[in-house]
Amino acid sequence: MAGHIQDRWYKTEKDANDKTVRVKTDRHGTGLRYRARYVGPDGSEKSKSFPDGQRRIAEKWLTKTEADMNSGDYVDPQKGKVTFQQYTEKWLKTLTNDPNTIESMNSQLSLHAYPHIGTRPLGSFRPEHIREWVAVLEESGMPGSYGRAIYANVRAALSAAVDDGYLSRHPCSARSVKPPALDPKRVEPWSDERVFAVQSALPERYRAMVDLGAGCGMRQGEILGIAVDAVDFDTDTLHVVQQLKLSRSKPVFALPKGGKTRDVPLPGPVADALRAHMKEFPPVDITLPWRTPDGPKVTKRLIFTALRGNHVWRPSLNEEAWKPALVAAGVIPEPETKEDGYAAAREHGMHALRHFYASALLDGGENIKAVAQYLGHSNAALTLRVYAHLMPSSQERTRKAIATVYDKAPRTV
Repeated sequence: MAGHIQDRWYKTEKDANDKTVRVKTDRHGTGLRYRARYVGPDGSEKSKSFPDGQRRIAEKWLTKTEADMNSGDYVDPQKGKVTFQQYTEKWLKTLTNDPNTIESMNSQLSLHAYPHIGTRPLGSFRPEHIREWVAVLEESGMPGSYGRAIYANVRAALSAAVDDGYLSRHPCSARSVKPPALDPKRVEPWSDERVFAVQSALPERYRAMVDLGAGCGMRQGEILGIAVDAVDFDTDTLHVVQQLKLSRSKPVFALPKGGKTRDVPLPGPVADALRAHMKEFPPVDITLPWRTPDGPKVTKRLIFTALRGNHVWRPSLNEEAWKPALVAAGVIPEPETKEDGYAAAREHGMHALRHFYASALLDGGENIKAVAQYLGHSNAALTLRVYAHLMPSSQERTRKAIATVYDKAPRTV
C-alpha cells in the first residue's frame, strides 16, 4: 500500500505490565477520525481525512492512489484543486507566441470560457463539463469558426495542465467531445467582373493590391508589408516572407500568419501591374520594429505606401478606400448619412480576393496540395475543407473520361 491509515481517536501505549493497549486520544469523538497518509512521487508526505465509520473507504482511496501512481494517472490533490482560470492565466504568461495572439487568446478565454468553467478545479474536469460548455457556445449564436478558436485555446490549456500534472486525463480527448460545429455557409467567390470593378474604384496607388490578392492569393497584411526584394521578376516568383501588422496597437513587421513563408508563382499580368505601380509610386524605405513594438528595428523598401510616404494603415485603407470602392462596385450600399458609416463588410474584405484566387486555381485544374501551398495554409486538409465545393465535379470528369474511351474503342454493334 502507498501509505497507512492513522486513527486519530485512539493511540497505542504500554501499560504497567508492558502490554500494548489502545487508549483514547485528546481528540476522541471530535473531528475527522481517519487520516490516510502516503508519500507522493515528489517525496513529500500527503494525506486525506475521513470521518468515523469510513475506515474501509479510506483504505480503498489509499489503494486507488497507489494504483494511480503506478499507472501514471496520479494527480497531486493540491494541484487538482487549482481552478482552470488560475492555471490558464499562469500558463498564458509562459507562452512565446506573438503578443497579439496571446492577447487575443486571453480576451477570448475571459469572455467565453472563464465565466462557465473558470472556477472549476482542474482535478474535477470530466468530458461532460466540456460538452456542456460547448453547448453554451453554440447556443450563443457565435460563428462556428470563432467558437472553434475558443475551443482550441481551452484544449491547449488543458493539454498543458495534463503535461504539468494538474489532471490525469484530457477531457477533450473523449470521443463524445466535439468542437463547436462549423457554419454551413460556403465560400462564394467573387466574379471576375466584381474583382475588377472594385479595383477600378480604388485610388490608383492601391489598385495593384487587388492584383496581389486576386492574382497571388496574398493576405492583406502580406500585401501591405511586401517589399521590393520579395518580387523576383527574373524567375516570376513572389517570396511571401513578411507582413505588416499591429502589435499592441503599434505597427510592426512580422512573419506571415502561422510563421509560414512561401513562394508563389508571379503571373505575367500581376508582374506588369507591379512594374507599372512602382514606376508611378516609387517604393519607400520604412523602418519598423520586428514582431513586437520593442523588437529590433528593421528597414524594408515597401511597394505600397500612403500619400505622405508612410506605411499604409489597415483601418484607414479599409474605411477610406476599400469600402468606398465596394459601394462604387455595388457590393455594399452607400450610407444614408456620414454619421451612419459604411455597412459591415466582413465577407467582402480583401480576404475575398484570396477566395477568388483559390477558386480560379481549382477551376483551372490545379491540385489541392499546390493551392494550399500557395495560400500558405498549414495543410491541404484545411484548404479542402474550405474550398472542396469549388472543385470541378468528379462526376462530370468521369462522364467525359468514359465517353472518350468509348469514342476511341472499336464498336461491333
